Amino acid sequence: MRGTMASRRQILTLLGALGLPLSTMTDLLAASNDKSVSKPVRVRTITAGLELSPRGESPRIESTLDFLADAKRALVNAGYEVQTLRLATNPWLAGGSPSERQQLLARVRELDKLVTERGVILSVGPVLTEDRADGSLPQWSSELIATTRSTHHSVVIASERGVHGAAATTAAQVMATLATLDGGVANFRFATSANIPAGTPFFPVGWHRGPESVAFGLESASVVEQAFAGSGKGEDATTRLKQHLDNVLVPIERLGRDIARQHDRTYLGIDTSPAPGKDRSIGAAIEALTRTPFGSAGTLEACATITAVLKSVGVTTCGYSGLMLPVLEDPVLAQRAGEGRFTVRDLLLYSSVCGTGIDVAPIPGDTPVHTIAGLLRDVAAQSVRLRKALSVRLFLVPGKRVGDMARFADHFMLTDSVVMKVD
Repeated sequence: MRGTMASRRQILTLLGALGLPLSTMTDLLAASNDKSVSKPVRVRTITAGLELSPRGESPRIESTLDFLADAKRALVNAGYEVQTLRLATNPWLAGGSPSERQQLLARVRELDKLVTERGVILSVGPVLTEDRADGSLPQWSSELIATTRSTHHSVVIASERGVHGAAATTAAQVMATLATLDGGVANFRFATSANIPAGTPFFPVGWHRGPESVAFGLESASVVEQAFAGSGKGEDATTRLKQHLDNVLVPIERLGRDIARQHDRTYLGIDTSPAPGKDRSIGAAIEALTRTPFGSAGTLEACATITAVLKSVGVTTCGYSGLMLPVLEDPVLAQRAGEGRFTVRDLLLYSSVCGTGIDVAPIPGDTPVHTIAGLLRDVAAQSVRLRKALSVRLFLVPGKRVGDMARFADHFMLTDSVVMKVD
């Protein structure tokens, strides 16, 4: 075929030799003919779920890492950019005593080394699931983050039993302790979870339960923006958004199901939360709908509108599947925060109609533990009352006060932002 374009039959023959299902081959062929296939969304994460023993052991770890590599290869070949591969486990560290957890830290380091070498990010799930104080956890978390590169963990602050007030205080202490590491960036790998279901592909709160599985999370904020920006006068923006989302989600689901079937894994679905990036802003998407700066009157309604569409798409959904507003990962949100157009309390308000909670919000490094704990309890109460999955990931920026600029030049996912007031 030198010097000539391969025919459709030749391409299908070559792909068939790889043992790929017909639906996957069709998607690969479409990607080869249409360069726009790779543009609407990035795959933020392919997340595999795996059960570990109470000692962190499983004979399936290596094969799970192989599966993630194969899944990435299939999606890349279909024209998608895959940003991260992730492995979520059951909360195997939560059942032990503080002394047992300390002993198991060595095993966590071994796992971290293994996944890091394979380019995979690990979540060991919540390390505290009961509503109790744990004075040893802040130091343990500090050791974990300081001695690993790819491991995330969390603390449960709300469940079907209600608000975990004592655990919220412990989590606040963890956040304050982690703020002393790496310029505050250590909190990137820790969060609190409120009624987060198993199978959530986004970290730090992702965790697993049951048969080996796979779930997907996307960076699709630009799809939301394009849908609203291109809507004409009198056109139903929500209908247009659903159509745009279905157009990009359905092919990914087809690929995901094929991949799961080939590897005998449970397909959990797609977390439709439209994650932003430095060049893809959910803040800009909301402004395309409201035609006003984020934080203005009408922002809450826009958040509710988008979230409703995210839960109505024509694919299997999992995780949050709601609107996420990560301040430090979104240039427009960071800009509007600097303009004083919204506060942390506003983010809490938006969470009542959104899907994720308060994420990567920069706050003063000397914020008292009791203030952080109060905010965590507020989110927990909201989660319990509204029966929805929420999380909190705060960035306590050392040496910075409200209104100061926080800069994270060494962290590729974070954008500069002013430090926000908590209360």
